[in-house]
Amino acid sequence: MRRREFIGLLGGAAVSWPLAARTQQPATPTIGFLRNTSLSDSTELVAAFRQGLKEAGYIENQNVAVEYRWANNQNDLLADLVSELVHRPVAVILAGGNPAAFAAKAATQTIPIVFSIGNDPVRLGLVASLNHPGGNITGVTFLSTTTFLSKRLELLSDLLPAGAVIAFLGNPNTPNGLAEIHAMESLAKSNGRQIAILNAGSERDLEPAFTKLAQLDARALIIAGDALFFSHRNQLVTLATRYALPTSYQLREYVVAGGLMSYGASIADTYRQAAVYAGRILKGEKAADLPIMQPTKYEFVLNLKTAKALGVTVPPTLLALADEVIE
Repeated sequence: MRRREFIGLLGGAAVSWPLAARTQQPATPTIGFLRNTSLSDSTELVAAFRQGLKEAGYIENQNVAVEYRWANNQNDLLADLVSELVHRPVAVILAGGNPAAFAAKAATQTIPIVFSIGNDPVRLGLVASLNHPGGNITGVTFLSTTTFLSKRLELLSDLLPAGAVIAFLGNPNTPNGLAEIHAMESLAKSNGRQIAILNAGSERDLEPAFTKLAQLDARALIIAGDALFFSHRNQLVTLATRYALPTSYQLREYVVAGGLMSYGASIADTYRQAAVYAGRILKGEKAADLPIMQPTKYEFVLNLKTAKALGVTVPPTLLALADEVIE
């Protein structure tokens, strides 16, 4: 029997078999990764995100695809970027930082969203509660900005003479920023410590704030855990060095950039946790059923090179407490 006759007898089934086989192959799911910074500013976070995917059973470009969108610190671009992801469409959106989380929530009520943020998502209005977020959104929060101010004050005070003025730089333009300022005011009263509160609500307020610090004769500085400050961390570290101020930050990234010390949650680890959640959602779990995760890893990081440049002597007791020492 000729080949053409054989195919005719099958009624075209031989042609349809490969097509049917292709339609039965599961499509590779796609995760949308949205962040208001740049890729070069987030390489460690992306690495942690990929590690979390691996723990959940997913490897990028093998059994999951990732569409990255970066706003390059231009928050007004986020709405268009997340719209691209929604119309692609993606299976899950990972939103890094408050602006990205709000942009994602505004863009879709159906695509699951997993955020990684440094503030209380209930206070911000992103979710109904930590245990039962509801809707299509869940994620990971540091929840450490106010919680760890006392520890940061204690660690920084170990480097200073008794009675030295410590300044606190906060952002009064956000709900969490106000909470931090009020928390620091309460700490000053309870500790009997002289703490000067300074405000910066935009990039243009940063240099004037440091000028005022010099006028107040502040001997050290605590910088609030705020998204504005994190996005301008290199500038803040440069200013702290210029004014020779021992400074405490919330995140390790400041210390890597040349800051003196940090104490708080590992932001990279929250991206790992968020990726694990994204993997669970890809396997069928609902965002509404996944409680908001809180940090599992906290770190105290010291930069001895910066300490030497500032003329600060780090006592052995403080050095022994450090989880990481940069030399």
